[in-house]
Amino acid sequence: MTRYLNTTDPDYDDQRLGYNLAVEHKPEIIVPAEHAAHVVDAVRHATDRGLGVAVLATGHGPSRPADGQLLINTSRMDGITIDPVGRWARVEAGVRGGALTQAAAVHGLAPLAGSSPEVGVVSFHLGGGLGVLGRSLGWAVDHVRAIEVVTADGVLRRSTATSEPDLFWALRGGGRGTLGVVVAIEIDLHPITRLYGGGMHFPADLADRVLSTWAEWTATVPEEMASSVLLIRMPDLPALPEELRGRYVAHLRFAFTGSVADGQRLVAPFRALGPITDTVTEMPYPQLGTIHAEPTAPVAFHARNRVLHTFDVAAARALLQHAGPAAEAPYLVELRHTGGALGRAGAVPSALGRRDGEFVLYAGGAASTSEAPRLRAAYKRLFEEMAPWGTGGVCVNFLSGPDVSAAELASGYRPEDVLRLEAIKRAVDPDNVFRTHHGLA
Repeated sequence: MTRYLNTTDPDYDDQRLGYNLAVEHKPEIIVPAEHAAHVVDAVRHATDRGLGVAVLATGHGPSRPADGQLLINTSRMDGITIDPVGRWARVEAGVRGGALTQAAAVHGLAPLAGSSPEVGVVSFHLGGGLGVLGRSLGWAVDHVRAIEVVTADGVLRRSTATSEPDLFWALRGGGRGTLGVVVAIEIDLHPITRLYGGGMHFPADLADRVLSTWAEWTATVPEEMASSVLLIRMPDLPALPEELRGRYVAHLRFAFTGSVADGQRLVAPFRALGPITDTVTEMPYPQLGTIHAEPTAPVAFHARNRVLHTFDVAAARALLQHAGPAAEAPYLVELRHTGGALGRAGAVPSALGRRDGEFVLYAGGAASTSEAPRLRAAYKRLFEEMAPWGTGGVCVNFLSGPDVSAAELASGYRPEDVLRLEAIKRAVDPDNVFRTHHGLA
């Protein structure tokens, strides 16, 4: 039986909050779905009453508040089916990346996973999916085989390249919560069991040298080498190692699918700089999440990003003016090296057609509602400074917070794909039932 929770229900608050507290949903009704049938019932219940429908799984990428609407919480839909011979998995809407990675590893296989094992597999793929190993495997969206989705008419559909092809095209990269409620996806798995990876922390006085070295080094590495740099002032918390506590650091992260010997040779220039910490070693693939070691405690977080066509020594110096040790920036900054397979078209076209750029520059910070304007102003200054190296686009997966505009979202797509997405939205959701999540119109 489908449960409908209202504001007086004792489970109401637990079901409306996710990881990112920047958006506080206050829906009229919450449905804690456990099966696809519950989602079908919920959508029909909402449309019968003229309510909009919003979706919450892990809550990492919230958009607009679902106030006065019906919110479907899919976190209890945690089924995973693995086909080890066909190398694919069927994953329900509430499954997190870490759970899928562990399940696939039993069969010597791996999904293309993101940096955090806490992020939902479905939302990760629907937003494009910038995986840690994307330089060699491409975008996660290119490894989706089928999508099971409940559309605004309350019908459960199976969408593939040959069945509901327009919907399949749009959902993959362009339909995160705006075209229906995805209850499950089928995705490719890969015969990867281990990698050479980890991180190195460097002190503030080496930040310039590390970033400049990395900028030149990225032009020389094979696609099998993924890397990123985090610039952050670490919190002064007892849980952190004493050598990092409260200090500004540059955290350089690596994930390499080649041999240990080749990995050691590739990271040697950074070991020569004298890191504070060095955890780079051979590891089982399920330990991928330890490389970035992203926090898991809920927080009100606002994030922006820009795609860069290049990142050279001049760009490194410009970035440090805003995010270096002396800048006291109210945000952290991360640079991810993309390019490689991420710049190539997938075998089956998707809405994620814009694939230019070699780096993603991401900025994120915790801020209350009253502090958010100051944070937005700081982001504006940062990205204006970095504009000479930018493509003008964004990485859709990394947009988060209630103030993302339609124009900002649209910059992550080719203009012709925006028009097609808008047409498909009008066709499958003419009454804009799914109006809470960020859309292009």
